[in-house]
Amino acid sequence: MTYNTHRPRLALPEYGRAVQRMVDHCLTIEDREERTRCAYSIISTMSRVQPKVKEQEDWKQILWDHLAYMSGYKLDIDYPVEVSAPDKYSSQPDKVPYPRRHIRYRHYGKDIELIIAKAIEMPEGRERDELVMLVANHMKKLLLAVNKDSIDDTKIFKDLAEYSHGMLRIDPENMRLHEFKIVAPPATGKKKKKR
Repeated sequence: MTYNTHRPRLALPEYGRAVQRMVDHCLTIEDREERTRCAYSIISTMSRVQPKVKEQEDWKQILWDHLAYMSGYKLDIDYPVEVSAPDKYSSQPDKVPYPRRHIRYRHYGKDIELIIAKAIEMPEGRERDELVMLVANHMKKLLLAVNKDSIDDTKIFKDLAEYSHGMLRIDPENMRLHEFKIVAPPATGKKKKKR
């Protein structure tokens, strides 16, 4: 028995192995007119195998491009449309440049670092103090998501001072952060009622 893993890889798997065999057979036909008729019948089969392709505006172009691609651009026939160049399907997209930023504590994330930097720039006063308390409470929530054990507020205050290079300090004697409780997620399965 022959498994698909032992067979050659399909150029376009969405059309299946039967259509690929039809294309391979079409390549072996020596008469050009017969080969062209065979290609038209393959296109008809391809449009039935993938009916959604007809919803696109240039569906005929797409099917003929796919036929040429499946044949390795070796099919010598009279194409009714201009077939796209082989490099259209073989070229790789450009790499997306991701920023390579260092995050000191991954559980807090980059946004906390950015907010702390903004808080440092703010003038001292009530608004800045409220922002620092909001950030500290949020840091506690984020730390609780990673560490389910009880979190000491002094740890959060120490991390905040370290992030801000000592510019934002909270006195643990005078300030307390919110107490957050870990709530279990609701049950997803329905229970059957007993009769």
